[in-house]
Amino acid sequence: MSFQQAISGLNATSRNLDVIGNNIANAGTIGAKTSRVEFADMYSTAVDGGLGKQAGVGVAVAAVAQIFSQGSITSTSNPLDVAISGNGFFQMKTQDSAVLYSRNGQFKLDRSGFIVNNQGHKLMGYAADAAGVVLTGQARELQLSNGSIEPKASTRVEIEGNLDSRAPVTAPATPGIDITDASTYNSATSINAVDENGKDIVLTLYFQKRDVDAWNVYATANGQQVGTGPIEDLTFSGTGSVPVTPTSVTIQDIPAGLVVNGVGTLPIAGLEIDLTAFSQFAAPFGVTKLEQDGFTAGALTGIVVEGSGLVRANYTNGRSRSIGQIELATFSNRNGLQPLGGNEWMRTVDSGDPVLGVPGSGNLGSLQTSAVEESNVDLTSELVNMMIAQRTYQANAQTVKTQDQVLQTLINMR
Repeated sequence: MSFQQAISGLNATSRNLDVIGNNIANAGTIGAKTSRVEFADMYSTAVDGGLGKQAGVGVAVAAVAQIFSQGSITSTSNPLDVAISGNGFFQMKTQDSAVLYSRNGQFKLDRSGFIVNNQGHKLMGYAADAAGVVLTGQARELQLSNGSIEPKASTRVEIEGNLDSRAPVTAPATPGIDITDASTYNSATSINAVDENGKDIVLTLYFQKRDVDAWNVYATANGQQVGTGPIEDLTFSGTGSVPVTPTSVTIQDIPAGLVVNGVGTLPIAGLEIDLTAFSQFAAPFGVTKLEQDGFTAGALTGIVVEGSGLVRANYTNGRSRSIGQIELATFSNRNGLQPLGGNEWMRTVDSGDPVLGVPGSGNLGSLQTSAVEESNVDLTSELVNMMIAQRTYQANAQTVKTQDQVLQTLINMR
């Protein structure tokens, strides 16, 4: 009598129960992938080649394969949580410079500003230069500087609006303007420019109607008049759609001045003031666009990961700047990856070399921020599989018992 079939069945079913138990244990593990046992029957080689007459010698575990199907994506409140929707793995560099791969996007910042996972492994991607331009090429560990963003002096002011063609002439007989006397101008608007030190300079433009279709534009910086006369003459045709003059931006030097609390401001040389988009229609005065390109210093408030993988830092001055872009990897044979635990895999000869790219390119998936990918374990299926495996184990044990009884009967024969 042979116990081989029953013993192989017990071993294979025990292995199956181990895998099912591991699946159930990781049903709540972010980025975990379910596994299944794949069996193969076994036959011994007959001398006469008569395999058709053999009953077989049992079962073997051919492989324990992972199923890389998409898990459900759940929103979170952490801006550093990132989920991959589609193909791809995050690349994580370990302390000994090995590159591992993961689907778990629960990231955080370490004390050095690196984006890391719970094992302290660093997320890899393309770095950005000081201007926020992403430098594609060799991926490296993404690091966020905790320093503030330096101020940038204003170089251009752009204003669009409408001047009321029905407004009365306010220009006095003696050319000039008195900003404390509202009767010497028709309307005004202000915008904050910034000097090289990051201090605000309140730039106010006063529009004084000089004649039909003709306006003087005066300017003050922190209450001090810029220049000795108007910085620009605006003239319109009868339709009032666009200015006849000026046809290009106005270049104006802004002198040093004083802010309200007495702190001095630096001069701004060659500030471009674009008034070419003004109109003069029979409608109330109004400004529809008011922009300038300078900004004050700002402290870091947080980072945001975009769907394209761009990692942007936000600052208290309302500015944001790219610090890099996440690079994803995919493999021609994902089942060839070796699981290492900690929601990470290592490439092998069977998996092949990684195919790299930014999210959304090629066959790589996109990213969802403030979200995580849940385990793809189906608890209902696993519980049903566990009951089937239990019955299979009991049946194989019964085979051992029956073989033992038959053998005992033979021994007791006289």
